[in-house]
This record gives sequence, structure tokens and C-alpha cells, in this order.
Amino acid sequence: MKYKLLALDLDGTLTNSQKIITPKTKEVLFAAQKAGLRLVLASGRPTEGILHLAKELEIAKYGGFVLAFNGARIFDMTTGQIVFEQTLPMESIPLVEELADRYYITVLTYKDGGIITKNPENPYVELEGKINLIGSKFVPSFTEAVDSPVPKCLLVGDGDYMAEVEPKFREALPHLNVYRSEPFFLEIMPNGVDKAYSLSKLLEYTGVAREELAACGDGFNDISMVDFAGLGVAMANANDKLKAVADVITLSNDEDGVAEAVLRYMM
Repeated sequence: MKYKLLALDLDGTLTNSQKIITPKTKEVLFAAQKAGLRLVLASGRPTEGILHLAKELEIAKYGGFVLAFNGARIFDMTTGQIVFEQTLPMESIPLVEELADRYYITVLTYKDGGIITKNPENPYVELEGKINLIGSKFVPSFTEAVDSPVPKCLLVGDGDYMAEVEPKFREALPHLNVYRSEPFFLEIMPNGVDKAYSLSKLLEYTGVAREELAACGDGFNDISMVDFAGLGVAMANANDKLKAVADVITLSNDEDGVAEAVLRYMM
């Protein structure tokens, strides 16, 4: 088998529109793992939002990894160890909260296995909780509630408005990585951290060559890893910028595109 690691985005890639892994895709991934391919579930989700899929695919049994927070944390599912982690500077949290208040945007982060925010009833906060199967908790002061380093903050709101304020946040936070993973999600990440950078750290940890890494994705936050991988696969439902850097384009996430790519190029 030419490829030893396969990094898979989750939403819009591994899972279909109902946020589930279809039986066909699951069957193919189990066969690939038994043949020696190790999976990396690579998502902007917090660790807690990925673990149920990792368990469903039994990646711990086959030496797999979870890459959470768009790369700010990599977890070795077999050993239980954190392979790589980078957090936001604590001094940046008050400024993030001040900017969120100034532009009337809800900010959240993750603590004690759930979401903390000043607006837990915000529909996008509720969506984030639903996606990750975690609850949310009201805090009167975001800055005071973040009493230890966190991998990321997430700003949520209407997509058109988020497009307007994104440049303002980038200008105000030049020392951080600011980008949208979805039209309604604006990520605030440690500077320099993205899926490709974290995968480079994982390659060092595993001793796998870049040419032996494959990656599948569909979103803006997948562009770096699809471009970085030895084989970069874009889903048919991917955005045009990602398709432009991909080596190949597979079927959509509702057509078992991941299974098709694995069968065609990796087995």
C-alpha cells in the first residue's frame, strides 16, 4: 500500500448530509485499516465532537489519530497521548471578547467537555453543540470563564455579516490565525496552526513520509492539508479553491466519495 496515513475531514467529507458515516464508506475504511492504512480524523471540531466517530471506526485498534480544533491538538487514539498541542495566548482572550461585543457577535470556546458562552441560546451555538453532541453553559464573563489556555475560540453569526467583520478581526488580531471554516463560523486559532502544519508534526511523530499521506476534504479549512498531502482529494461538493489545489476529485459526501477515493487510489 503506497499510502500509510489518510487524513479525513468530517463534515461534508467523511459524513453525509445527515452527519453519519454510510455503511459503504464504513466497510471500505475498515478494509483499508485492516490492510494497513491508518486514519486521521481531521476536523475543526473539539476533541469531544470527534471521539464518537473515532470509536465507530475503531481507529484506536488500527493506530489512528484525532486531529481536533483544525490542528491545534492531535491525539493518539492508541496510546491516549497528545502528540501535538498549541493554545491561544491567554492575553488575547479579553480582546477577542471585546471585539465580539463591539460587533454584536457571539463568541464561544470549549471547557470541561462542553461549550461556554454568554449566549447559549444563539442558534449557531446550538448548532455547534448539536454537531459535536455536547451541551453549552452560560457564563457572565467570557474572559473570566477562560481560566486556562484553550486551543481556539469560535465566533458565530449570519454568514453575510461574518464576511463583513472577518477583515476587521484579522486586522485587530494580526498575531492570531483568523479564518472562516463555514460561512457562519469564524475561527480564532493560534498563529501558524492549520491542518497542514499539524499533519507535518504528525508525520514527524510517525515517521511517515509526506508522499505516503493522503487527505480528503471539502471546505476552506481543508485547503492546506489537501495541498500538503502526497495525494490531495477534493470531494465533488468541495469549494472551487480546494478543487484547484487537489490532485483528484472524487464523488460527493452523499455518494460515498471517500469510499470511492480509497478504493480507486489507496487499495
